[in-house]
Amino acid sequence: MRVLVLHSDISPDAPPDELDTLIQAEAVAVALAEKGHHAERAPFAPSTLRMLLERVRPDAVFNLVESVEGAGERAPLAPEMLAQLGTKFTGNASEPMTRTGNKPLVKRIFRDAGHPTPDWTEPPHWHALAEHGRYVVKSATEDASLGLDDEAVVIGCAAVRARAQLCRERFGGRWFAEEYIEGREFNVAVLEEDGAPRVLPIAEMRFEQWEKQRPRIVGYGAKWDTESPDAVNTVRVFGWDETEPELNARLSHLAREAWHLFGLSGYARVDFRVSERGEATMLEINPNPCIAPDAGFAAAAAQAGFSYADMVEKILASARVRT
Repeated sequence: MRVLVLHSDISPDAPPDELDTLIQAEAVAVALAEKGHHAERAPFAPSTLRMLLERVRPDAVFNLVESVEGAGERAPLAPEMLAQLGTKFTGNASEPMTRTGNKPLVKRIFRDAGHPTPDWTEPPHWHALAEHGRYVVKSATEDASLGLDDEAVVIGCAAVRARAQLCRERFGGRWFAEEYIEGREFNVAVLEEDGAPRVLPIAEMRFEQWEKQRPRIVGYGAKWDTESPDAVNTVRVFGWDETEPELNARLSHLAREAWHLFGLSGYARVDFRVSERGEATMLEINPNPCIAPDAGFAAAAAQAGFSYADMVEKILASARVRT
């Protein structure tokens, strides 16, 4: 096949979480070539997309667009335009990406369907904000752990409001507060096979040599500063399911429920927190998770017995015109 690997249009001095899209694009192009496909890489630009497609004439587009002009919430524009132009592409359609890109909305839909998710509150009124409650202040629309560090976990109304205001000033966008769940964290990678979701082996993120008073969250430093102690001590662990089959089954079930509830396709990741009482709660859904060779999705695929090129080929096999 002739495949266009479409990625975010970013500047050379972009932060690590944005530069990662170029790493993914190169790795995917190499993997496609390994499988005998002809791959060409290009950045996504709305004004020139039609001309790009006319020049390349791809059989399919491998969509790796995670942001448009630096805004993650505009990423759905790429699949929207590809669908309008009648082009087959990988990953999720525009509508599911738009819905899952709004984290408070995801939580509302998930809870309305009867599934568990931590309590949350949003500005400007911050309804039901508990005076002595412990919260994580998060971006409502951006991923990659933007703005997540130890100071993002706060206690009480005044601290939530102050942190949200600080993040608005520093990063822009909308921010909300989610109840902090003391416990364990799990990433569930889901891959489409023959039109159905396949849950790959589930990773637990363990916080080793972590100071007792520190919140256990996968912050920006742990994700993107690979030499930092946080990155070194945040360890991805597989195989825990052998001794906890019921929890594994529960997380797998909830991930499939999320897949069907939001009409996902191609591939996605669902993140969970499991409380000290063993209660699994959904945190968020990533409709276009990082698939770089060193990322969690590729690690889960490897645990399932797929090489990196096999994983890329399976994602390509699910490409279609998605409306």
